[in-house]
Amino acid sequence: MNDPVKSVTEHKHVYRVEGFSCANCAGKFEKNVKQLPGVEDAKVNFGASKINVFGNTTVEELEKAGAFENLKVVPEKLGTHTSHAVERENKEEKIPFYKKHSTLLTSVLFLVFGYLSLYMNGEGNIVTTLLFLASMLIGGLSLFRVGLQNLIRFEFNMKTLMTVAVIGGAIIGEWAEVAVVVILFAISEALERFSMERARQSIHSLMDIAPKEAFVRRNGQELKVHVDDIVVGDIMLVKPGQKIAMDGIVVNGYSAVNQAAITGESVPVEKSVDDNVFAGTLNEEGILEVKITKLVEDTTIAKIIHLVEEAQGERAPAQAFIDKFAKYYTPIIMIVAALVAIVPPLLSNGSWETWVYQGLAVLVVGCPCALVISTPISIVSAIGNAAKKGVLVKGGVYLEEMGTLKAIAFDKTGTLTKGVPIVTDFEVLYQQIEEKELLSIITALENRSQHPLASAIMKKADQENIPYSEIMVEDFSSITGRGIEGSVNGTTYYIGSPQLFSELFVSDFTQAFEDKVNYLQNQGKTVMIIGTEQNILGIIAVADEVREISKEVIQKLNQLGIKKTIMLTGDNKGTADAIGAHVGVSDIQSELLPQDKLDYMKQLRSEFGKVAMVGDGVNDAPALAASTVGIAMGGAGTDTALETADVALMGDDLRKLPFTVKLSRKALNIIKANITFAIAIKFIALLLVVPGWLTLWIAILSDMGATILVTLNGLRLMKVKD
Repeated sequence: MNDPVKSVTEHKHVYRVEGFSCANCAGKFEKNVKQLPGVEDAKVNFGASKINVFGNTTVEELEKAGAFENLKVVPEKLGTHTSHAVERENKEEKIPFYKKHSTLLTSVLFLVFGYLSLYMNGEGNIVTTLLFLASMLIGGLSLFRVGLQNLIRFEFNMKTLMTVAVIGGAIIGEWAEVAVVVILFAISEALERFSMERARQSIHSLMDIAPKEAFVRRNGQELKVHVDDIVVGDIMLVKPGQKIAMDGIVVNGYSAVNQAAITGESVPVEKSVDDNVFAGTLNEEGILEVKITKLVEDTTIAKIIHLVEEAQGERAPAQAFIDKFAKYYTPIIMIVAALVAIVPPLLSNGSWETWVYQGLAVLVVGCPCALVISTPISIVSAIGNAAKKGVLVKGGVYLEEMGTLKAIAFDKTGTLTKGVPIVTDFEVLYQQIEEKELLSIITALENRSQHPLASAIMKKADQENIPYSEIMVEDFSSITGRGIEGSVNGTTYYIGSPQLFSELFVSDFTQAFEDKVNYLQNQGKTVMIIGTEQNILGIIAVADEVREISKEVIQKLNQLGIKKTIMLTGDNKGTADAIGAHVGVSDIQSELLPQDKLDYMKQLRSEFGKVAMVGDGVNDAPALAASTVGIAMGGAGTDTALETADVALMGDDLRKLPFTVKLSRKALNIIKANITFAIAIKFIALLLVVPGWLTLWIAILSDMGATILVTLNGLRLMKVKD
């Protein structure tokens, strides 16, 4: 049986689009593309300036669908860090200002000549009228073309409003004001386009991070190869000062690598054999030989770019509200404008010319430019800023929800702690044996164990150069849930929990010794005892080291107003309480199975509503899925975290969490402020109709001013500091 979802996905084509001036234009383009023969569905991503087309069509057909805005469409070439569209945009940036905006400048020139003629020849002069008409037609040709098409099809958007207002203004002879309105509208659209491009630059800069060529060793020769031609298994050579072009694993060499572009870490990370390196990071010191592990389209930076662009296209709740609002808003404005133009002359013998003019001004002031741009520019700016700081937010909805969180739950291991056990205490209690000898016996036994804590003991022995691999261990066995035993030089040794030695009835297991064990356990340490059936020889304590920054992060979250911070762990209560008290969480849940974590997250959601879960994105997947926002640590190191989490902290740095909460709250506040301001300024301008003070000048300036202010306000999110 054929899978319809799969068949549609197989016919998905992605194109970059150049020339979007507004979100409304993007919506119209999407609608036009959906009507093309062979197209099953289409989805425009205004934030990333892309369109996903499901089905079969051509670039020519797509450009015809976007002819109303003179849109240029370029297939997105997978496998390159910088698409042709982006390269063309970079070239466009080098075009002189006067060439780029020649139409607008010509229109302004005719307007200036028109006013000079008005000053010299007065109103009603044919030359003056022709100059204003030329200015209006040159500056507003694309506006009129779209607006008239919309009128014929009964489609109402801001270009329809402006076209009706301009035609009406021309009919009543307000040539000068109409020409100014057209030019100011064109400037407003240019500013809108410029500001969205500025917001998108954060992603374009990510695209340029990784080099497009790399040195590869093949058949004993060093060759300079394009990244598209590099295959998995190739050996890439990276010299000091060079950027790493591909993801891979170090097979030879040692260096410090600056990973700030991917993880946001400011301090270079040491890399040696078997360590992973990422495309786009900078090799600072030694020469590295790297075995390629991923094709160019699968690298971490490529995935980040793809996910961020997809995130910018996801509509936030506020955006959904605006889209729905705008659907009804434009027709209502047209009805209000018609009533303003008709009712006063009919009911109170008002001047038709005066009230038709007022009605036209209502159309202009009702233009929803500021309202439509207010949310997408904020979302794109915030998500782009977060990506540059090493935080991947998967969509506007998660950005908004991060800003409304009331509680945050943390998995302990690998999140609040480093996830790597270390030996914290080692004490010899039997005078007839030396410390080094006892540690070598312990390590020889643990070397044969599968216990997770064995690695900590072996690491300590390696650091102190204690030999253990040559020691012969006989009759080794594991005592389930208790520890291990084995014979060395004819003596049977036991390593295990205090419970094991309590059951062996070793005479040294006194109350004083038990107090020592309890003291270590209350510090959050796992205590192991080594001994024989006659004596306790030593005590060793192992702990998962708490991150130095965990306490600081919890404090910052509390200062930000997060009501509850919870630590979830499968550890015993004593260990959990000690670590939880140290980092300062407000609640500790210990001895939890994965199902228990899931149930607790559901309980938290019912209590607080908006709850986040922070984990490593692998064993915490059910709890992450149950939370309002799932936040994964160390996204750069695991594809699972990138795919399953709503927000991924690319580096292993918990300090990015308070920054993300702060950024999300600021984005939420700016979106609300923008929407409120955009609506309020329209309302205030409309009130000027009552005393008859509203003019086309005031109308277009209020609209343009609102657009500029909400745009600048949204762009502030690009500057929020970590």
